Amino acid sequence: MSRPNILLITTDQHHRSVLGINDPAVRTPNLDQLATEGTVFTRAYCPNPTCTPTRASIITGQYASQHGAWSLGTRLLDDVPTIGDVLRQAGYRTALIGKAHFEPLKETAEFKSLESYPIMQDLEFWRKFHGPYYGFDYIELARNHTCEAHVGQHYVIWMEEKGCKNWKDYFLQPTGSLTYIDQHRDAPLWPIPELYHYNAWIAESS
Repeated sequence: MSRPNILLITTDQHHRSVLGINDPAVRTPNLDQLATEGTVFTRAYCPNPTCTPTRASIITGQYASQHGAWSLGTRLLDDVPTIGDVLRQAGYRTALIGKAHFEPLKETAEFKSLESYPIMQDLEFWRKFHGPYYGFDYIELARNHTCEAHVGQHYVIWMEEKGCKNWKDYFLQPTGSLTYIDQHRDAPLWPIPELYHYNAWIAESS
């Protein structure tokens, strides 16, 4: 019997109320189909309120007190086994496509990072580097949420290959505050054409 393919899908910044299965006014047909055909957990608890610790917990099965990424600005320890390591040992080829955020946006002497400035936007580096990374043989990464200015890595390379040479126009400062919404209140929240959206890139690359 052949091994089954394993696909782990995560959504970013996604509260349980923003699902069609919980509110008919919300349109999430693909997620709703997964929920209808699969299992829905109604008493699941997030191990940490911030991004990096929770992401690290998902791929390690450990609490933040164990895997090292205890807050934003920290990083997942190199010697902690991940689901990628476990699957590789079982004979799988592993890949991670999309946002990792296992390392900080700002590198420090204590916390080195491939997901920080300036290397994040060194496209020549990312054209050559596809892993391994935290147990995954092959990676294609993006660092941003929607219109945030800290965009780069493989996602930008893909946009350029698709003909979006002006990609910087869609990722503007200020990042990390509500000021952007205040300044662009009368415009679409993120006017990027749908064919350049990172969801299109993730779907195509996966």
